[in-house]
Amino acid sequence: MTNERHSRALRAPESAVRPVLRDALRARRGPIAAATVLFCGHQAGEALVPVLVGVVIDRAVATGDPAALLFWLALLGLDFLVLSFCYRWGARRSWYADVTTDQALRLRVADRVLDPRGGAETGRLPGELTSVAVNDAKRVGVVAFALPLATAALAAMAVAATVLLTSSLVLGVLVLLGTPALLAAVHYLGRPLERRSGPEQEAAARASGVAADLVEGFRVLGGLRAQPAAVTRYVGASRAALAATLGATRAQALYQGAVLAMNGLFLALVALVGGRLAASGVISVGELVAAVGLAQFLVTPLQILGWVNGRLAQGRASSRRIGEVLASPYAVGVGAPDANERHSRAHRSCESAVRSEGEPTDPAKGELRLRGVLDGVDLDLEPGAHVGVVCADPADAAALVRVLARETEPAPAVVTLDGTDVTALAPEHSRRRVLVAAHDAVLFSGTVAEAVGAAAAGDVRPALTAAHADQVAEVLPDGLDSAVSEQGRSLSGGQRQRLALARALAADPPVLVLHDPTTAVDAVTEARIAEGVAALRTGRTTLVVATRPALLAATDRVVHVVDGRVAATGTHAALLDDPTYRGALG
Repeated sequence: MTNERHSRALRAPESAVRPVLRDALRARRGPIAAATVLFCGHQAGEALVPVLVGVVIDRAVATGDPAALLFWLALLGLDFLVLSFCYRWGARRSWYADVTTDQALRLRVADRVLDPRGGAETGRLPGELTSVAVNDAKRVGVVAFALPLATAALAAMAVAATVLLTSSLVLGVLVLLGTPALLAAVHYLGRPLERRSGPEQEAAARASGVAADLVEGFRVLGGLRAQPAAVTRYVGASRAALAATLGATRAQALYQGAVLAMNGLFLALVALVGGRLAASGVISVGELVAAVGLAQFLVTPLQILGWVNGRLAQGRASSRRIGEVLASPYAVGVGAPDANERHSRAHRSCESAVRSEGEPTDPAKGELRLRGVLDGVDLDLEPGAHVGVVCADPADAAALVRVLARETEPAPAVVTLDGTDVTALAPEHSRRRVLVAAHDAVLFSGTVAEAVGAAAAGDVRPALTAAHADQVAEVLPDGLDSAVSEQGRSLSGGQRQRLALARALAADPPVLVLHDPTTAVDAVTEARIAEGVAALRTGRTTLVVATRPALLAATDRVVHVVDGRVAATGTHAALLDDPTYRGALG
């Protein structure tokens, strides 16, 4: 519970969450309006069916007039033709509003998650974000389909009430007074469903995120023999999701049962009153048939209203979750994004113009200077320097890498690139000039050549050779054209690491930061990789954050960081005389 409260504290405040549902529907107001008009035509036509049947009985069957019979039957057929046409085209426009709303929200969530300034992932697992982008977006999209149906149901009830008032004041008043009371009761009964829908989606997303997290780290868990702890963690999340789902399902079942019961009682009352009026001669047989038919017809619009109310409850809960993601504060750069305008072309154009101002125009020299990083790390890398950093605490190494990768702002520390404060650069521009090859870099599906050369502008073979990844291609059946599965799961840990390193080298950035790039390879291969990287990066600035002796031996100098401060600086060979330094080596 403590972790969950902490995660929520890191998210956007409620005041920053914009009305996603309202804005999504407003953006599709054209298709929704067209669907509403067409569905209203369909429901009005449905309501007229029992009325026309009653007219046929009174004016043709009772009188025995064949001409009248043919006329009213033709009119009834025309009514069926119109209502069928309205439904088919109304459904098309309504489904269009549904799927395009769903798509637009998915793109907005993906756009926010992939924003170079980051922050949307804070306090959330990847699977949780996927659930928001898929399940919650779909629930909001369904509202765009449901609203035209709700308006059409109200129109159908208005037509039915008008017809009943015309034939019988008592029946018309009964419908006009009973329907609003019934709708108010349906809305009141939908509140528990809305309250439970949000926690249900939250718990399901959490379980999905835990599962994705455990699957991704399956090999590590196996190596640490931590499978029982992982199972316990997932079982807890799964049970919480199950409890939330069962609670929401019970609320849904009670809601639907209550709506059906109220509908049945109301319609039974309408039929009873109409029957007594027909028996007393106040209304004709045809009017009785029309009244009973309308009473039966009213089941559908009332059920539609109940269904729509449930979808609205779920849509509102999901829209709040989407709004929280869209309004997540940025990890770097300016404050929270505008959830209303992030996906508009005008906003994109404005944002692009702002970012282009933060893009340096001069060729990068590769001069990197750090002042006050961690608790007091000052580091100067001249252009072409090859420097190693050894941190006694792995957390210090991770924090240093996050600062250089622009995953977090260095403040109050200062990091400059070629004399320019990196905070003055857009994150995507600073990352192109200071490329951080993370320890757990992910490979995408495709071929070996695509995995390595996606960011390269030229020949990738030197990078493959330097990373000793050419041997990986040689042992695979199709060489560079061999398929790489999602996240590189078809490869061993060492093969993945070498391909990821080759990809970073092939990008040839002005400053390359390597974080433990050889932990999964043997000592001989590691030594060859260290030599290859040093040779390939000659004249280019390279910072190696690692504890592997072979990598550090190939650097010009090594900076030893203890408790967030620089404890010693020198060559690897010279620092080996320091027992603290030797103890920090892997």
